[in-house]
Amino acid sequence: MQPQPVQAFSPTERDAVYRAIFTRRDVRSQFTPRAVDEDVLLRLLTAAHHAPSVGFMQPWNFIVIRSAEVKAEIHDAFERANAEAAGMFSADRQPLYSTLKLQGIREAPVNICITCDRTRGGQVVLGRTHNRDMDLYSTVCAAQNLWLAARAEGIGVGWVSIFHDSDLRRILNLPDPVVPVAYLCLGHVDALYSEPELQVKGWQNRLDLADLVFQDRWPEALAQDDHRP
Repeated sequence: MQPQPVQAFSPTERDAVYRAIFTRRDVRSQFTPRAVDEDVLLRLLTAAHHAPSVGFMQPWNFIVIRSAEVKAEIHDAFERANAEAAGMFSADRQPLYSTLKLQGIREAPVNICITCDRTRGGQVVLGRTHNRDMDLYSTVCAAQNLWLAARAEGIGVGWVSIFHDSDLRRILNLPDPVVPVAYLCLGHVDALYSEPELQVKGWQNRLDLADLVFQDRWPEALAQDDHRP
């Protein structure tokens, strides 16, 4: 098969892509009980499966979770880890942290755990020969693909990351070579914040892009000061 001619998207198509990017939000509390149709879910998983992967290794699997029992176990694991996490922040940050809702595990009709099989492709994988973690980075691309496709479908997504790895492994019966990369809550939403929720609630603001873009090399002054924007 030969490469096919390509051209830029039309302005309308291009704007739709950027709209999905700029209006995507991490959803915690806006889920409705409306079920996610199977054909919509399949489109989202297909989008995830078409993410770029180094060496075309496609290291991902998708565990679709609807069981209230499994969600309850996952929720309990989150609560244990979140109680520990609260104590890791400074005393002045803890009151705000305690007000933040950081998951929608039981409210979302569907949960998906995206995993990375670190044996996928064998011992030597093209493009992974000098950086073993390229399989993990590739799996994150699958999560991003799913998230943007979900925004286009009117489906909210929330990434829950406050877990002990051992808890997820036990509950989801993951074999040793398989790593849980993204635990996502999915469901229809009627409203989204116009800005990231953590910004709206005063936890963090978006950094200025101008402070994050360097030319050719990391600036010497920042390297000497060991400064990170």
